[in-house]
Order: sequence, then structure tokens, then C-alpha cells
Amino acid sequence: MRIQKTLLIAALACTPAFTADWLMDGADVFRTAWQKNETILNPANVKNMQILWKLQLDNVPQQMHSLFSPLILDNVRTSSGIKQVAIVQGISDNIYAIDAVEGKILWKKHWDYPTPANVRLNNDDPLCPEGALAAPIVGPVGPDGRRFLWALAGDGRLHKVNPADGEELAQPVQFIGANAKAYALNIFDNVIFTTTAQGCHGNPNKMWALKLDDPTHTVMSDTPKSGGLWGRSGAAIDSNGVAWAPTGDGRYDKESQTYGNGLIGAKVVGNDLKIVDYFIPSNWSWLQKRDLDFQVTPAIFKYKGRELMVTASKECRVYLMDVKNPGGEDHQTPLDRTPLICNEEVNFAAAGIWGSMATWEDAQGTRWVLTPFWGPSHPKFKVPISNGPVTKGGIAAFKVEEKNGKLQLTPAWMSRDMDQAEPPVIANGVIFAIGSGENTYQAYPDLGLRDSSKMRIAASTHATFFALDGQTGKELYSSGNQIKSWVHFGELAVANGRVYVGTYDSMLYCFGLPGTK
Repeated sequence: MRIQKTLLIAALACTPAFTADWLMDGADVFRTAWQKNETILNPANVKNMQILWKLQLDNVPQQMHSLFSPLILDNVRTSSGIKQVAIVQGISDNIYAIDAVEGKILWKKHWDYPTPANVRLNNDDPLCPEGALAAPIVGPVGPDGRRFLWALAGDGRLHKVNPADGEELAQPVQFIGANAKAYALNIFDNVIFTTTAQGCHGNPNKMWALKLDDPTHTVMSDTPKSGGLWGRSGAAIDSNGVAWAPTGDGRYDKESQTYGNGLIGAKVVGNDLKIVDYFIPSNWSWLQKRDLDFQVTPAIFKYKGRELMVTASKECRVYLMDVKNPGGEDHQTPLDRTPLICNEEVNFAAAGIWGSMATWEDAQGTRWVLTPFWGPSHPKFKVPISNGPVTKGGIAAFKVEEKNGKLQLTPAWMSRDMDQAEPPVIANGVIFAIGSGENTYQAYPDLGLRDSSKMRIAASTHATFFALDGQTGKELYSSGNQIKSWVHFGELAVANGRVYVGTYDSMLYCFGLPGTK
């Protein structure tokens, strides 16, 4: 009996502690950006955060793009022991696995393939760079207890990789066209999804799906016939397997099934991907004329027995919808629409809401919705708690509430000023956010419309990382000028007491508490 008890104690000692992962852009298939399992960082101690390590990667930026949202996978059995691994993709067809504690590279993969015929020489277009643009994903645990990394190379082929050592586990599958502008991968019921936008390099604007267990590798797709599905975090997927994505610039015409400047929901039906529902704002025509695209990845969440969804556009309003009936009978009536948060000047490039949404629930059961925004806050937008004037961007927080039998988004707080605020993430009552420092101008008084990578790169500054109190938006920590470069389409990741961000110069930063292991 004594021997059995000793063996039991030894086995328990070898069992990994309950830890947190960050397996995809936006934290989960719903794109909530909420790390539910964080136990180290909290509102009381984040004031002590510092850079634990920074690592220079050899990824070569393309146009405005460089590194994408890191993935964090704990308890990975590597050749050098059990590791917490950070996986980062670079646009130049590179994937890096990094020891998250030591900040050292464990392995690196580079996707080699013949140069596609649609590569453009001397490309100065920020909208259509060449390379691997879709943030990868770690799939669910398989029958053998393993997880696999799925990554989309610049030639459009989908790769299955062992996250422990970078070994390729199957022949890559052609998923989309080469140099299509693809966005973050998502996965539901063994089907992988992505979206493409802006007709880059002659590729169509569609939502795409592929059954991972289909031996024929049949690619499924459907299109809203719009300017492109360019929500930063790709599609968010509800509990019924409907993938929701914004549709970018375009017209709305019900008869021809054209769904521009709105939101579509598509689902795999048999061996096809079909648009099964949609939402179009009532002022879609005006949005199209002013280039105020619907282009924000929604966040999906449960509230009082219903499954709800929030999204936004460059106009700078947030929409609340029920996934079962997002726009009512006319597909144009949401549950609620906020007043303008920003963009009084109707700026199509350097103001408005960009990227993706975020949502979380606090210990008291309050459901919160967060949105980043660029540019000055709107003078008529009022919040109970303000953290100073906002001229360059910030985070706005709302509470989901029921009043007189109707659901609404109630303004709660607005953050301090941030230089082009990027989508926030949430962990243990703390909101982590970043002001990108990116120059986002696409038009000039003396030059007119000119979206030039070279001009924007030269005018960009540096990113600043913030930790905010989830209840008030009060600043708890700022990195000041410690980050030396800026961020374009970069997302934060948080797990196990660390927050990660990659910058344009291909530097990966890890923030945490001193002495954290």
C-alpha cells in the first residue's frame, strides 16, 4: 500500500499544472479574444510587467506586413523536454517555434515553392503583398492525444505540421490560389476555413472551406460578390457551424445574391459551402460611396440563453445581432446599433473601427464588448468613465444589457489615447491593447489617392503596449518607447503570464512579470 501511495504521488507530481493555450488568432473559434484560463496576470500586478525577452527573427517584411498573431501551446513534448511553445508565422513563408520561457528558437520552417506567375515586380501596394498572410491555427486534440499545426503558405497550399519539431505530416493540399490575400484560419468540426479579399493577384474574393478528413481534398467556397472578406481575424464561427465574415466594399442586391458592405454567414452543407444568412446595414449605399467598408471580424458569445454577435465598420458604429436572425425579416435590422464612436470627419483610411472585436464576462456576470478605433473620438459619444482626451485612437467598452425587453450596448468606458489602437485581448480582468504606431494614410492634399507602402513605412513610428483595468479602462501599464518598431495587422496573444506581440522589423516581444517561469 505504501509503494502504491508513493507511485501515485510521483505520478501526480509529473502531471502538468492546469495551463492556458492560445491556439488561433482571436483565442477561439468565436473570436472572443478572451483568455479564460489566465491565472498569473491580474489587475493588481500588471503594473510590474516588463519585457522578459525579445527575439529577432530573420523574416523579411513584404510591403506593410511582417509577423502575424502568435500561437501559444503548452506542454509540448519536444526532443529537449516538455516546453511551452510560441509559434509565429512571418509573411515571407516562414514559421518559427520558440521556447516561450527562454525566448529561443526551437525550430523553423520555410515554405519553398516555384515563384508563382502572378508575382508583381516592384510592388508598392500595401493591399496585395506576396507571401503567407493567413495566421495559422492549432487544431483540437485528436484521437491519439496530439494536436496539429495547420499553416497556409503563399502558394495557397495547406500544410499539416507537428508543433513539437516542425515535421511535415502529410503532403500539402492546394486550398486557395497563390498570393490570394487570405486571412486567419479557423476550424470547426474538422473543417478549416479562410477568407480572401481585394481580388489580389487575380484571385476571387470568397469564403473557403476544406474538410480535413476528405481524401479527395475537395475545396468548397461561396462568394458575397463584393470587394472582399477582409476581417482581420478571418471568420468567426457560431455553435451551429455557421462561419460569419464581413464582406467589404460593394453593392447589396437581394435578387442577385450580392451582399456587399455587410456580413455573411456560410455553412458546410453536404459537400458545399453555402451562404445561409446575412446582414446588411440600412445605410450600405452611403457606406459604399464613402469607402467605409464592413471589414471587422465579429465576436460571438452567449447571453441569457441566446447566441449573440457584434461587429463594426469604418463608419465607427458597433452592431449587436442574434446569430439565428442577424438582421430581422429584412436582414437590415440589428438588435442594437451604437451611435458614432469616432470618425466625425468620415475618413476612409485613418479613422473608424478596423480589425476585430473582443468580448468577455466578468466575475459578476456582466457581459462586456470591446472595440478598437482609430482617430479622435466623436464629440457626441459619451461614456460614464473617460480616461482622457482621445485624438489618435483607443478602446471603447460597452456592457450588454436588457432594457424594457430589448438588448442594447450600453457605453461603459473609453481608454486613454492610443496611436491607432489595434484589437485588444482580455485575460483575468485585464485588457491588453496596443497602439500600433502605423501610418495609415492613403490620400494626401497634394498627391490625391496614393496608398504607397514606402511612404507609409517612412512615416510610421513605434508601437506601445498597454494593460488596462477591465472595469474602468484605467491604464495599469504602458511600455512607453521600449518597442522600437510599429505593427501592421499584428495581433496580441496572452497565456501563462506572458503577452506577445510581433513588430514590423520582425522582432517578437514577450512581456510578463519579473521572475516568471
